[in-house]
Amino acid sequence: METDRTKDASPVNDAPACPTSPTGPPAALPALPAGTRLLHIGPHKTGTTAIQGALFAAKHRLPEHGVEFPATTRHPMEAALAACARPAMMGDTTPTEKHWTKLLEQVGATGPRTSVISSEFFADAPDDETVARIVEQLGGARVHVLVTLRPLARIMPSQWQQYVQNGLRMGYEDWLEHMLRKAPYDKPTPSFWRRHRHDRLVERWVRAVGADRVTVVVVDDRDRDGLMRTFEALLGLPEKLLRPAPETANRSLTLAEAEMLRNLNVEFRGNGLPDELYSRLVRNGAVMHMKNSCSPTAADVKISTPAWAVEAAGRTGAEMVAHIAATGVRVIGDPALLHTLPAVPAQPGPPPPAAEARIAPEVAAQALYGALAAAAAAPARRTTDAKARTVHQTSSKELVRVLGHRCLRKLRRR
Repeated sequence: METDRTKDASPVNDAPACPTSPTGPPAALPALPAGTRLLHIGPHKTGTTAIQGALFAAKHRLPEHGVEFPATTRHPMEAALAACARPAMMGDTTPTEKHWTKLLEQVGATGPRTSVISSEFFADAPDDETVARIVEQLGGARVHVLVTLRPLARIMPSQWQQYVQNGLRMGYEDWLEHMLRKAPYDKPTPSFWRRHRHDRLVERWVRAVGADRVTVVVVDDRDRDGLMRTFEALLGLPEKLLRPAPETANRSLTLAEAEMLRNLNVEFRGNGLPDELYSRLVRNGAVMHMKNSCSPTAADVKISTPAWAVEAAGRTGAEMVAHIAATGVRVIGDPALLHTLPAVPAQPGPPPPAAEARIAPEVAAQALYGALAAAAAAPARRTTDAKARTVHQTSSKELVRVLGHRCLRKLRRR
C-alpha cells in the first residue's frame, strides 16, 4: 500500500468497465475445455466456504459429468498453506509438504478429466515464484485460475471478525484505521491487503498463466445462487447440481459475539496460555458450536462500518476495477458492484457502540458448552511435574489445569 486509502482517488463511478461475459444467465457461458484444472483461489470472504461445501457434497456425482473434486475434505486448507509456505491458524497443526504432495497426487489421479481445486489460502501466495511453482505442479498449461470478488465494504467487517476468531485483539474501528489510514497498512494483519488488493492479486496470477486463463467472477450478494450457477456453467455441469450445504455455513459473528471473543483474546494472550488450547477450546470448541447452534436474530447488532471507511473502500474498489480491466482477463458479472457504495438504511440514531452490544444468555451458554465439550473430548494429559510439587509451589494456572483433568477423568469413569 503506497497511499492513504482515505485520500481522494479516481471517482467511484468513473472506473472503466472490465471486459465482461456475454449477457444472459450463467448457463449461457461456454464451459472450460475438458481436462482443465480449475484453480479457485478465493480470496477470503467471497463465497469460498459455500462453493467448497457444494462441490464436496456433489463429489460423487461430478465424475458422471467428466469432473473431479480431488480432495478428501471439503477444504484442503493444509495443502494450500503448505504450498504457499504459510503458517497454520493459531494453535492448529503446522502444515507440511506432505499435505501438498498428497493433494498433487489426488489431482494427478484425475488424468485427462476436468478437476476443480478450491482454497482461499492460495490467495496468500507470497510472490511470483511461489505462484508459478503452484501452477506448474498442478498441471501448467492445463491450469485455469478463478478469482471470486466482492466489494471491499462488505469484505472488511467479515474479514475483521475472522481475524478475531484467529486471536486478534484490536477493535473494528481501530483495525480500520490501521488498514486504511496508517501507512504502511500492514499491521496488525499483513495478510489483508495481500488478499484484498484484488487488482494486484489478479496481476500476480496473470503473470503465471496469462490473461486468457484467468477468470474473475464478481459475486452479487442479491443473487444467492449465482455463484453456484457460474461454477456449473464453467465446469459444464447440469444446472442445480451444486447446492448449498447447510452444515458448512460459515456465518459471520454478530457485534456482541465478536466483542465477547475479542475480549477473551485479550485475557487469553495476557495470561500466556498456549495457542493449541485456543485452537481446541476456543475456535474449534466455543466459537464453532456457538455459530452452528445459534442464528442471529433481527435484535442482534451487526458489525457496522463507519461512513468514512465505506467511502475509502469505494475509492479503492474503483482503482482496482480500472487495473483489473487493464489486465484483459474475462470478468463475469458487473464490475461496478466492486465500487458502488452500499445503501445505508435510515436509523433513528447512531449504531450502538461495541460497549453496548449484549450477547444473549443462550448464545453465551452454547459457547461455554462448546468449550466444555471440546475439553471433554480431548485426552487428559499427565501432570507428573505439577504433582511432584506442593500446592503452594504450583502456579494457579497449573492447579486449574490439574483439577480440570482430574474432573474429566472422573466424568469419563462414570
